[in-house]
Amino acid sequence: MLNYPIRFQPILQEKLWGGEKLKTLFNKKSTSSNIGESWEISGVKDFVSVVVNGSLSGNSLTELITKYKNQLVGTSVYQKFGTNFPLLIKFIDAKIPLSVQVHPNDQLAQERHKSLGKTEMWYIMQADKDAELNIGFKESISEEEYLNALESGKLTALLNFEKVEQGDSIFLNAGKVHSIGGGIVLAEIQQTSDITYRIYDWDRVDANGNPRELHTESAVEAIDFEKKSDYRLESSKKSNTSNLLKQCPYFTTNLLPVNGHLEKDYTDIDSFVIFMCVSGRAQIAIDGNSETLNTGETLLIPATQNNVHIDSLGGELLEIYVEA
Repeated sequence: MLNYPIRFQPILQEKLWGGEKLKTLFNKKSTSSNIGESWEISGVKDFVSVVVNGSLSGNSLTELITKYKNQLVGTSVYQKFGTNFPLLIKFIDAKIPLSVQVHPNDQLAQERHKSLGKTEMWYIMQADKDAELNIGFKESISEEEYLNALESGKLTALLNFEKVEQGDSIFLNAGKVHSIGGGIVLAEIQQTSDITYRIYDWDRVDANGNPRELHTESAVEAIDFEKKSDYRLESSKKSNTSNLLKQCPYFTTNLLPVNGHLEKDYTDIDSFVIFMCVSGRAQIAIDGNSETLNTGETLLIPATQNNVHIDSLGGELLEIYVEA
C-alpha cells in the first residue's frame, strides 16, 4: 500500500576521498573510515534501493515502480521513464578533494552508454573553514588551450575555485568541469546516471600505488569550455514556504524551512515528492501514517498522496520532484 512515507536503506559507497562525517553527523551505519557517498534513493543498475519501513519493506525501488507504476512516480514521469527512476539522491562527504571531472549530456551519454546524461545540483550542509569547490573555468578557453594545460600539468591554473559555506546551493549543467573540495558535506540531486569522466586527480594513486585512470579523450567532447556564471543558486528562506532553488527539465528543488505545522497540497504536481532533511528534524505524515526525518535522512512520498502534513521546530528540508 502506498499510504505512508517510504524510507530506503542507504547504500554506502567507500571512496578514496571519503571520510567519517556521514557516520558522525548523520548516523549512517558503517565500520569503514572512508565512506564518501550515501545513495539514499537509487535506481542505478546493481545499486537499486530497497525499502526498510512499513508494509513494503524488502521491495526494491524497481519492483515498486513495476507494480504501482504511475501511482508511485506520477503519470507523466512513468510515461517518460517507465520503470527507470529518473533521479539519484545522495549525501556526499569529501574528506579530501574529489577528482576534477565532467559528465556528458543526454545526447552524448545515449550515444556512448545508452544512458541518461548527468545534470546535478548540490546543497552545502557543512563546510570547514575556507573549503572550496571547483566550478568551471576562470575564463573561456579553447580545446587546444585545455589540452596543452592538461599535458603540461598546469590545468589547475585554468580552473575556477570558489569558497562555500553551509546553505550555499550550486547547479551544474552537464559539461561543466567541477570538483568537490575537502571538508565539505553536501546533498546531491542528479539525473540517474553514474557516468563520470575523470580529467585530473591531483597526482594521487590508488590502494595499490597505481595512478587512477583518467578519461582524457572521452572528456574532451563532453566539456563546455566557456566561462558561464550560471551555477550559484539564490533563494529566500521563508518559513513554511517552498522557496525555489532550481527548476530544470530534470528536477525541481525547493528549500522548505518548517516552523510549526504545515500542510502541503500536491494535487497539481504529477510526480513523486522527495524530502531530504538538511537541518534539524521533521515529522512527515500522509494518510495518518508518519515518519520522523532527521538531518541526513530521506523519504519518498508516492505520487497518489496529495496531502502531506509536516511538523517541525525549525527543520529545513529539500523538496524535490520531477515536472516531466
